[in-house]
Amino acid sequence: MKKDKVSEMQPEYDFSKGVRGKYTKRYSKGTNMIIIDPDLCEYFPDQDSVNKALRGLVKIIKDHEKVES
Repeated sequence: MKKDKVSEMQPEYDFSKGVRGKYTKRYSKGTNMIIIDPDLCEYFPDQDSVNKALRGLVKIIKDHEKVES
């Protein structure tokens, strides 16, 4: 039976220094990847800036809800 070329390990792949399960715990927690439009990347260049802005927005929403009730 002839092996499929796609399933064969290529000689340039070297996993000799790989660590099995290195990211298993992180992967099992899941991810919430969100893509930011390019025009917003100038204002929110990293995860911390996005989180800070969203926390500020949550505070505004909560304050607004208190005023209405």
